[in-house]
Amino acid sequence: QVQPVESGGGLVQAGDSMRLSCKASGRLFSTYAMGWFRQAPGKEREFVAAIAWPARNTDYADSVKGRFTISRDNAKDTVYLQMNSLKPEDTGVYYCAARPRDIGYHEYEYNYWGQGTQVTVSS
Repeated sequence: QVQPVESGGGLVQAGDSMRLSCKASGRLFSTYAMGWFRQAPGKEREFVAAIAWPARNTDYADSVKGRFTISRDNAKDTVYLQMNSLKPEDTGVYYCAARPRDIGYHEYEYNYWGQGTQVTVSS
């Protein structure tokens, strides 16, 4: 079992950068694919980025490609989301999630979820 815990959210201005972290307890963390989702006010939760195990291939939503980078450090049981050139439309609660091995693009594909961290981008 893997229990993700997000950190690193806050309030920034448009154009700024921010890095989110997700530490996932559990001895099998290194065998799980990790994903980031976000939910804006009044909207459904949406896929942002994911990184697989063991190939470490990644994928991103079109809206964040070229601005966001997902990475993982298995020695630290942590996955990161580096967010650059932030826009007001990036505002939302960001969730970290885990599933076995391969990248998933839908909420139902993930077994374990964190509580989320708020990211607010002001214009």
